[in-house]
Amino acid sequence: MDKRKVIAAYQRGFITIKECAQILGIDSMEIMGMVSKPISQEKLSAPRRRKQPVNS
Repeated sequence: MDKRKVIAAYQRGFITIKECAQILGIDSMEIMGMVSKPISQEKLSAPRRRKQPVNS
C-alpha cells in the first residue's frame, strides 16, 4: 500500500496513529515525524491530464 495513502487516512481520521504505524511497519515514534509534514491537496487529488497542443 502507498505510504501517502496510509498517512492521508490517518490525517483524515480514518485510522489511528498506531494502526498507521502497523500498516507501514514502522515504530509509532518514527511515524510522528512523517505525519507532521502536511500533504498537499494536489497530491491527494486525481492526477491531472495535460492538454495536447492543437495543430492548426
